[in-house]
Amino acid sequence: MKYGYARVSTALQDLETQITDLKEAGCELIYSEKVTGTKANRPEFNKVLALLDEGDTLTVTKLDRFARSAGDAIQIVRELFKKGIKVHILNMGLVENTPTGKLIFTIMSGFAEFERDMIVERTQEGKALAKQKDDFREGRPNKFTKKQVSHALKLLETNSYKQVEQLTGISKSTLIRAKKKKV
Repeated sequence: MKYGYARVSTALQDLETQITDLKEAGCELIYSEKVTGTKANRPEFNKVLALLDEGDTLTVTKLDRFARSAGDAIQIVRELFKKGIKVHILNMGLVENTPTGKLIFTIMSGFAEFERDMIVERTQEGKALAKQKDDFREGRPNKFTKKQVSHALKLLETNSYKQVEQLTGISKSTLIRAKKKKV
């Protein structure tokens, strides 16, 4: 049987592209989850690993969806090969249980880990640079300007939260937080 596994790192990311690719690759059962790859506990991944039997194939779209590090990837593939399970990484191909196949997989796993580490490093450098600026603020930028929120708070004097939300598009929870800040 051909199993698929799809994973994204955050709740805001979309699994659809991966799931579509896995279906097109002929996966009969697809497990998916929204959890960072750095976590050892990936419940859906553990479920699919527990279901795999000799002759089955585990398919993922990319190597970085599969494992947390090069060492982790190599260990997982070794265990799967011991059980007679094939591994298919769509952007690489079928990982062969041969010395050459294992070498290529090991090298590609190293590159995937290197790429992830470089992304983290660049992100940290960018964040450190941004923190040096006077106007730095952690997190997402505000959706509404101070003027818009101020106007909405003024409307609250004569309207309900629901009415103000309908008029301005500013949620009740945002208005409550803004009101508390003013007090």
